[in-house]
Amino acid sequence: MNLMTIENVSKSFGEKTILDNISFGIETGDKIGIIGINGAGKSTLLKIIAGIEDADSGNIAQMRGLRAGYLPQSPLFGDEEETVIDYMSKTGELDTPERMTEAKTSLTRLGITDFNAPCSYLSGGQRKRVAIAAAMMSKVDLLILDEPTNHIDNNTVEWFENNLKRTAKAVIMVTHDRYFLDRIANKTIELDKGKLYVYYGNYSEFIVKKAEREERELTEEKKRQSFLRNELKWIRRGAQARTTKQKARLQRFEDISSIRSVRRDKNIEFDGVASRLGRKTIEADNISKSYGDKTVIKDFTYHLLKDDRIGIVGSNGVGKSTLLGMLSGSIMPDSGSVTFGETVKIGVFAQENAIMDNNIRVIDYIKESGEYIPVKNGKITASQLLDRFLFTPDMQYSEIGKLSGGEKRRLYLLKVLMGCPNILFMDEPTNDLDIATLSTLEDYLEGFSGAVITVSHDRCFLDRTVNRIFALDGSGYAKQYEGGYSDYIEKLSADTKTDAKTEKNTAKVWDKGKKKLKMTYNEEREWNTIDDDIAALEKQIAEKEAEMESNVSNYSILQSLIKDKEELEKQYNEKMDRWVYLSELYEKIKSESKQ
Repeated sequence: MNLMTIENVSKSFGEKTILDNISFGIETGDKIGIIGINGAGKSTLLKIIAGIEDADSGNIAQMRGLRAGYLPQSPLFGDEEETVIDYMSKTGELDTPERMTEAKTSLTRLGITDFNAPCSYLSGGQRKRVAIAAAMMSKVDLLILDEPTNHIDNNTVEWFENNLKRTAKAVIMVTHDRYFLDRIANKTIELDKGKLYVYYGNYSEFIVKKAEREERELTEEKKRQSFLRNELKWIRRGAQARTTKQKARLQRFEDISSIRSVRRDKNIEFDGVASRLGRKTIEADNISKSYGDKTVIKDFTYHLLKDDRIGIVGSNGVGKSTLLGMLSGSIMPDSGSVTFGETVKIGVFAQENAIMDNNIRVIDYIKESGEYIPVKNGKITASQLLDRFLFTPDMQYSEIGKLSGGEKRRLYLLKVLMGCPNILFMDEPTNDLDIATLSTLEDYLEGFSGAVITVSHDRCFLDRTVNRIFALDGSGYAKQYEGGYSDYIEKLSADTKTDAKTEKNTAKVWDKGKKKLKMTYNEEREWNTIDDDIAALEKQIAEKEAEMESNVSNYSILQSLIKDKEELEKQYNEKMDRWVYLSELYEKIKSESKQ
């Protein structure tokens, strides 16, 4: 069913055209990811769809009675006294006791346990989690999400992914989280120079199909150029446009000449030279840090290696940024010491942009660091460097205040990198950076001749850039894992299974230690019927699986069937555990009776 049709929509800001006569539709079951460089108009398109901004031209037709929910990058809350449960009730429409219970369960799962706490007292990450929980509870047909994974930890992202997979709501979202797009999106929209391209599939499929599209366009462009060269030769021979055929040929030449040539996307290139780094880098010995009664970092010791690539992970509020700050020298530890080598030159790409004067020009901001910057093959000018970072000449001579939030983030990154640091600290570097810039940053870090320490919730970025993980769990201690983020998760999962197996084996030993010589009356009754009970549960599970296959496109029914199946499987596992116990007891009694 068609929920919304966007037809020939255009939008400009001043002389810059953001959306140029774009059209597409949103259907029931769509999970749409929007991709494009910063400033391409992604957030603007979401606001137009949500009815918050008006298009300059075009039309938006929607299903009668369509209900849409919009989650901006920074969620909006009411007055200072509005509590968590007030916001949930208002946004998530908690109109029954069951929905209230479901909302509280979701909040608890996301680490929000004080339902009566004023939202104004919450941290940015906590407010985002409350807003996400409310969005998932809302009774809407279409969810409009702008950077929903920014500023939330990986546990929350995984919870969010699982719920979006099961929801019957259509979803259209802007996100730079590539793993998130891979796991959620079934349709990808690209905004490029005002034009819109639709690809069916997730992010991985988008990469393949975009390459195929660009190859086709280049082939067509070569044909166009060949035609123009031949026609130009004909015109230069002095052919007279006296006949209808000749006039038509000239008109065709004019029409094809007016078509804009296809240009390959310009890749950001940056091969700045890092400063020389001596043998001694940064040495942290037994550092600790507390805030009030809470110790966030406890007895941390590590001597940084020259080529280290370290990722710091953990839930919001466990001390990741604090550890990063102590290692970079911006935060003093309560105890212990951090010493720096004489050749250390630190670059810090913080969560928040450095203060920028919105009234100065972009090029003047970069020139504050120098007219030139050394690269491997010589040096380049500030203007050339800006051009490599996708700042066109007109943007370079515009005021910073005219840039989008993402473009300012890219400019700030450029300012940090052109300082030629040899140790780079990055705190949530992927927030508000477009995928093109992220890929280039990853390429830059691969060839960077220095150490990198980053705090990030971006799983793809961590997998591509780090080879060691420090995991903080709230105890104050950091546990070290070798490899990227996926390696860390795999090791963590293996450790959890080992702990569970040990606990289960311990419980079995305790049960066997009772050494019962006979079954009780209830145990005998259970033993006589347990095989039939297990067979009945197996049949019910098979029936639920068949129903799920028949209702695979009906998300509402499918969600209910999944819950029913999970409950049946839980009962089945409990019966099987009970069967093992009773079977062992029966065999023991049988064996002793023969003695």
